Amino acid sequence: MKKIIQITSGRGPAECNFVVTNVFKRFQKYCEDNQIKIDVIERELDKDFNQLASVIVEVENDELNTFMKTWLGTILWIGKSPYRKFHQRKNWFIGCFELEIPIASKINQKEISYQTMRSSGNGGQNVNKVNSAVRATHIPTGLAVVSMDSRSQLQNKKLATARLFLKLQEHENQKIKNLVQEKWNNQATIARGNPVKTFKGEKFEEV
Repeated sequence: MKKIIQITSGRGPAECNFVVTNVFKRFQKYCEDNQIKIDVIERELDKDFNQLASVIVEVENDELNTFMKTWLGTILWIGKSPYRKFHQRKNWFIGCFELEIPIASKINQKEISYQTMRSSGNGGQNVNKVNSAVRATHIPTGLAVVSMDSRSQLQNKKLATARLFLKLQEHENQKIKNLVQEKWNNQATIARGNPVKTFKGEKFEEV
């Protein structure tokens, strides 16, 4: 089972980015301790203190629903601002959310259809006389690419397949960006109260 998780400060102040950075370290340790595979998809750093404003990861484990249950929601850190010495606020909130979208990984070859056609352009006399160009179409999404680089139909098929893989990955990445933007808009203000986790102090000890 795989999930995409975002830990974000919403649009909170620099202190919330500090919390995201340190909570993510805790999250990584939690994944390591529970044999959860974790891959970082995207990091967003703030410009002032080089802290994480947001991080998106893909996690994988057979018991993921159980493991993630204690993380998804509002997370509270109780501590003094590391940037503003005399600031009175001590409660800083961030969010941990699931982005319900799959990452493109292995593509089922049965989902790809191939069509041959006449090539056009440079390549010698042979190019236009045989159906050497290949169009590869991913049936579930309708995404398609064409390769007519080679005189060899087999080589063009390989090139078309490789290009289709790249196009599908770009398609998935754009879907992720769109979903993150939607989440970002929804998370302009992180909900306070009833945090799923609370950390305290400079060592971020869970309480």
